[in-house]
Amino acid sequence: MAKLYIVPTPIGNLEDITIRAVRVLSEADLILAEDTRTSSFLLRHLSLEKRLVSHHKFNEHRTVEHIAERIEAGENVALISDAGTPGISDPGFLLVRNCIGRGIEVESLPGATAFLPALVLSGFPCDRFLFEGFLPRKKGRKSRVESLAEEERTMIFYESPYRVVKCLELFIAVFGPERQVSVSRELTKKFEQTIRGALTDVRDHFISRPPKGEFVLVVSGKKYSNSLPEQFMEEEE
Repeated sequence: MAKLYIVPTPIGNLEDITIRAVRVLSEADLILAEDTRTSSFLLRHLSLEKRLVSHHKFNEHRTVEHIAERIEAGENVALISDAGTPGISDPGFLLVRNCIGRGIEVESLPGATAFLPALVLSGFPCDRFLFEGFLPRKKGRKSRVESLAEEERTMIFYESPYRVVKCLELFIAVFGPERQVSVSRELTKKFEQTIRGALTDVRDHFISRPPKGEFVLVVSGKKYSNSLPEQFMEEEE
């Protein structure tokens, strides 16, 4: 019986694609891609000539039924996003839910995602954590963060470079200036960097050095008490 395959793709370094992912993509009858231009570059790198169909947040509501029908008709379909694991702050949830509801088998491959390496690099407790993804851009942004004021678990957020400083300022207002944060950018890429320290120190760092790249912000929980090294600020190269 045909399946829906959820296939993680590299978040930067193309060497992070797994052997199994390459095999699944080579055998799939159809590959759904968030951005066909971005995914075409990856497929060319892998020397794969496959048909790509757009599947993104603007059309997924209209297309999930048709895709599920194609799988029921015998086509193996692979879903990929621009980077990382589909469904994690990317399209995928609606299609998976629809397939499960129809009794279609869904197979999810393990692989790249940005928040796990950022969490491990933070030095904060990893045994229990809260993944928040992207905060609302405007309405509900402040209230979402305020609802986490008493959170004791390590918290993880995604943010664009254009809102990193404002995001840190909001964290300062809600969590306090001394709360510890670890900000990773451009993970797995040439200019990968992680900045650690008190919220005010890290905010000041990015005020003096305009943020560039893709960001993951990891904030310590309220009761985090492990001591950090005295020198935890990493300078730009």
